[in-house]
Order: sequence, then structure tokens, then C-alpha cells
Amino acid sequence: MIVRTVLPNGVRVVTEAMPEVRSASIGFWIGAGSRDEPAELAGSSHFLEHLLFKGTERHSALDIAEVFDAIGGESNAFSTKEYTCVHGRVLDRDLEMATDYLGDMVADPAIRPDDVASERKVVLEEIALRDDTPDDLIFDVFAEDVFGDHPLGRPVLGTVETVSAASPESVREFHRAGYHPRNIVVSAAGCIDHDRVSEWVTSLFPGDDRPALRREPVAAAGGRRLHVVEKDSEQVHLLLGGLGYSREHPDRFAWEVLDILLGGGMSSRLFQEIREQRGLAYSVYSYRDLYQETGMYGVYAGTMPENATEVLKIAEGVLELFAGRGGQRHPDQADQADQQDRDAQGAPPGGPGRHRQGADRGERQQHHDGMHDQRVGGESADGRHACTTETSARRFTEWSERPVCPTACGPRSPNRAAELAEPNTTLVNP
Repeated sequence: MIVRTVLPNGVRVVTEAMPEVRSASIGFWIGAGSRDEPAELAGSSHFLEHLLFKGTERHSALDIAEVFDAIGGESNAFSTKEYTCVHGRVLDRDLEMATDYLGDMVADPAIRPDDVASERKVVLEEIALRDDTPDDLIFDVFAEDVFGDHPLGRPVLGTVETVSAASPESVREFHRAGYHPRNIVVSAAGCIDHDRVSEWVTSLFPGDDRPALRREPVAAAGGRRLHVVEKDSEQVHLLLGGLGYSREHPDRFAWEVLDILLGGGMSSRLFQEIREQRGLAYSVYSYRDLYQETGMYGVYAGTMPENATEVLKIAEGVLELFAGRGGQRHPDQADQADQQDRDAQGAPPGGPGRHRQGADRGERQQHHDGMHDQRVGGESADGRHACTTETSARRFTEWSERPVCPTACGPRSPNRAAELAEPNTTLVNP
């Protein structure tokens, strides 16, 4: 059973007791991400995530590293466009220690000038690694194509210029603005006790009356354009898509069903058309990102340069087919996709996320509960999942009529941009 409490200091505590296991997982979910940063300091949330592990007034960076290693535990963190998560997994007997260390990192990071200087170099190396990895780089380029100058279009890592401009003061200011207690969800799952976790968390965060972060609304995407980024690589990486639904849109479940039919598995239309029938790609899939007031969908494929034009046109043809028929190749397939979605509501990102395999593991449940509460509050998805194949077809037709952005990253012949483009396409970096 999931238990949720809003503490007097404003922190939301969500726990799921699993007495049959001996481990415990805890996560601190902060509602501040890259979209909340000023443009001139893009990458601050990710930079701060790194600096959390550089120590606090009570615990040094080495203390933090050694204490988890000594007990066979794990600690880590990640940043996204709308939230940051600091999490750990330990034996149940060590949960109080993990809560204290991770909570102290979130509440009171030292952010020393020497640490900022040294970690800046690490982040710049991470940006360089992204730039050297075309199948990572293309997703940041594609987001910029879809959202333009809006913060959702900026990379979570920031840029070389903005990371170089960050200072201890600017990072501290981002921490003060985003890491206030009413913007934090603490989730725990495993062999845990809700009241004890709540007591530990209460002692870590003082009360704070500051208002929540204000987020600017998203403007519609511009007209269709082809963005070609030339890279010295064996494959051309392609993305095709545009704006989609928000995480609170009533038809987001219909969108999930369509995503499964479009490119969610080996029986999906994209996989069958591009890989199985023609052998034009090893990796091909569709995905969707849901944000507070908008969303984004994309179709990805990596292929040899000589096949790029054909793959892009096949993907466009599949999208057009879905717009006309709602993706319903056969009623049984649509029903199967709907059942997969019912089995995997709220699965964490980073994989197919269609099945609840391993759902009894505390770490996955902590992740699910914390992310869900940070993104949509305590509202449950149960009872709101009433989508039909007719709804899916109608909704796909609606959002498929929005502008489509094709993005390519990889080696390019002199005529390739012209081959990929259409009459109303604006070429960027041709």
C-alpha cells in the first residue's frame, strides 16, 4: 500500500512498504530542472546535481562515497528538463543513514569555489562526450528544433559557454530557488516504515514560505524544417516528430497506445517496415516525452548514409498512415497495445517501459512513486485509463496535423539535404 504525507515543512513523503524484502530504496525528487534555468546559465540544474556529491558541511565528498561503498549500497542522481532526482539503495537496516546523507546533500550542499572549478571540467568533458556521440547529440538538436528558444528546447547539460559562465553564487541561487521543501518529494520503498521515514525527513528540511517556481508557457512549434548536423560517423541518425500531449492531458493514455503500435516493439509498424521487411536499420523506435503543459513525440532510426532518404520517407509514410487509420492494423494488435499500457502505467524512463517486469523490486517502485508524485501530485492514474482504439485514432489524427520536424545527424553528401528536403522545408546547417 502506498502512503502519502505532506509534512509541516512542505515536503511530500510517499512510501510503499514491502516487508518481504530486506532492501530499501529512497529518492529525493526535486521539481527543478533545465527548463527552470535562465538562458545565460543553462545547465545549472545538471551542474548542481554534480556538486551535490562534492560534500556538505557535515559530510565530505569522500565520506559520501565511502559510506555507501562500505555497506554495499548504491547512490546516484540524474537531471531532466523538469526535475532532478538523488537516490540510493541499501539494506533496510541502513536506510536511516542513507536518508541522512542523501537528504543533507539535497538540503545543504557546500558548493565551494574549488569544487565548482574542478567539477566544471568534468561537465565540459560530459558535453564533449555527448558531442562525440551522434545518437545522443541528435536528441538535443531535435528538442531545439521542436521547442525553439523555449527552455524545453535547451539541452540539460547546457553549453560550453553557459557552463563556463556558471559561478558558485549562480549555482547557489539556483539551489535556493528550486530546492525549497515544498518542491521536494521523498519516496521510499522496500522494508520501510512510513512514520520513521517521515520523522527523518522532517529533521532535514526547515520550513520555507517561498513560492513555487514559475514556468513560462510553451509556444507552438514553427514550420517544418530539415536540420542537418554533419558528423564524421558511420551512420546517419534520423529523428522525425513534433509537439505532443502534456502529462496531464486526458488523452495521454491513447497516445501511449499509439506509441506502442507505432514503434514500441518488434511487432510495431516502424520495426516491421524499416527493419524486418527492408533491413534498413538495426535500431528503430518511437518515443514520447510528457511535460507539464506540452509534450513531444519522435521517431528514431539509425541507418547507413545511402539509406537515409528512403528510411525518412518510410517513416513519414507510416506517420501518414497512422493519421488516416489511427495505427489500427488489426483490432487484436490495438487491444494488445492497450493491455501493455495498462500493465506499465508510470514506468520509469530509460527503456521500453511497457511491462511491469520486476515491479516487486523496491528500487523500481520508489522510482515510480516518486516520479509520479513529483509530476502529477498525489493523483492516481487508476480509473482514468479509459481509452479506446477509436479515441487513439482520433487523437493521433489531431496531433499528427501539427508541424513535423525532421532532424539528421551524421555524414552527408553534398546533395543529401536537398534529397531529404521538401518544398516547404527550411534547411538549417545544410
